[in-house]
Amino acid sequence: MMTKWLFAALFGMMAVAPGGAVLALTAPAAGSKADYDATVKQADADYKAASAKCGGMMANAKDVCKAEAKRDRDVAKANAEAMRDGTAQAQAKAHKVKADRDYDVAKEMCGDRKGNAKDVCVKEAKVAHEKALGAVKVEKATDTGTSKDVAEARRDAKKDTMDAKYQADKEKCDALSGDAKDKCTADVKAKYGK
Repeated sequence: MMTKWLFAALFGMMAVAPGGAVLALTAPAAGSKADYDATVKQADADYKAASAKCGGMMANAKDVCKAEAKRDRDVAKANAEAMRDGTAQAQAKAHKVKADRDYDVAKEMCGDRKGNAKDVCVKEAKVAHEKALGAVKVEKATDTGTSKDVAEARRDAKKDTMDAKYQADKEKCDALSGDAKDKCTADVKAKYGK
């Protein structure tokens, strides 16, 4: 008898849990000011701890560590703000902050490289940044605009990403010389219709 009751209770909880989970996911995402304040306070504390770890590092590793600590803090704060406000605009802003801070970290990671390899690394980081910003623009247009706005945002995002890719591929040609460089440049221009 006890086994049947336990089985029924367990089965009942499993049947209710998925519905409860769906309800939690579809409820408005607005949070309380107390939750926001606690998250911001934790983000600042985490940033101080992460920055302290960076103190023992040298050269570019230290710069990357600091950029990662700043990114993590800024993203946590932006996400807390988005949760507090519960709006599509706040969520888009949080995604933009993440894209910008990821770009900062990626550029710092290029710091150990020299010459053309560094330039290519920075241009490739720019490609990833433009792609992320484009996704934010499309998301924002999807949440707040018409289908025409979404199509325009997609078109602009694709153009910005392709322009960044063109610059990165063109930069790769600069490592070459003579006929190889000329052929590389011509191939890149043909690839992107320039």
